[in-house]
Amino acid sequence: MSTLQMIEAAAERLKGHVRETPLLSSPFIDELAGRRVLVKPECLQHTGSFKVRGAWSAISALGEAERESGVIAYSSGNHAQGVAYAAAQHGISSVIIMPSDAPQLKINNTRALGGEVVLYDRANESREEIGEALAAERGLTLIRPYDEPQVIAGQGTTGLEIARQATALGVTQADVLVCCGGGGLTSGIALALEGHAPGLRPRPCEPEGFDDVKRSLATGHIQTNKATSGNLCDAILTPQPGDLTFPILNRLCGPGLSVTEEEALRAMALAFLRLKIVLEPGGAVSLAAALYRGTEIEGDSVIVVASGGNADPEVFGKALEFLT
Repeated sequence: MSTLQMIEAAAERLKGHVRETPLLSSPFIDELAGRRVLVKPECLQHTGSFKVRGAWSAISALGEAERESGVIAYSSGNHAQGVAYAAAQHGISSVIIMPSDAPQLKINNTRALGGEVVLYDRANESREEIGEALAAERGLTLIRPYDEPQVIAGQGTTGLEIARQATALGVTQADVLVCCGGGGLTSGIALALEGHAPGLRPRPCEPEGFDDVKRSLATGHIQTNKATSGNLCDAILTPQPGDLTFPILNRLCGPGLSVTEEEALRAMALAFLRLKIVLEPGGAVSLAAALYRGTEIEGDSVIVVASGGNADPEVFGKALEFLT
């Protein structure tokens, strides 16, 4: 189980290896949202998303023998790139299992970062089964994308930064909107905020039709998605919240928020126009929630974690069409 102490220890191991991303703002976005919006652009992180935090935390915590044997991970793209990058920086090998319909940019980047990519059919095959079989066959250490204590701890370092930065800006009460798939980032941030900024309340954000976390929080029990593909927000399409992450989410998070695919694309366009950053659809749902679900958000300020920016050019072009 991840703890605040694990997050703080991970932050020490991550020093000098990950970027401390700022809190950005724009008066134009504030006007549209009807409140102050502070955006944490994890799209500026190494490999283009927050995932490198958890990957570095997990790999840096391994023993020497485990590192020498190499690591394996499964991911639609951002965790894949994070693990491939962190493994290469530690001088070890990595095998990454990716869905064959993942954005080509993410597949190419993962290979370029040194990962051995194994593709699978996410509609008919289980990445968990493939990963566990390959791990056993090759003696690799499995780094799960969210249900892994050290991964959660690494993602939680985002929350330590938010607590410090928000305090410096005089924001002590606000909803913190987080793009949410399996819940690793959201649960890590929740633990960090509980310890360092209890007035900041995490809120998971998801695409409509894939809002398993929102429904799980509403019922108090883990709910599943009927489908795990068919939405541009591929980075955060998971079957259900994690067994480790959900108890944290259930204890510490406010109600979930969900947005449409079009709203995510519109948020991408506004982030580019007003903040000069590139977001992918799954990394933009939190900003979309701030812009289009304002009546469901409390307070004069809201903090948005823009979790990733690995958008295929074609998808980014679709987003920019909303500026014309």
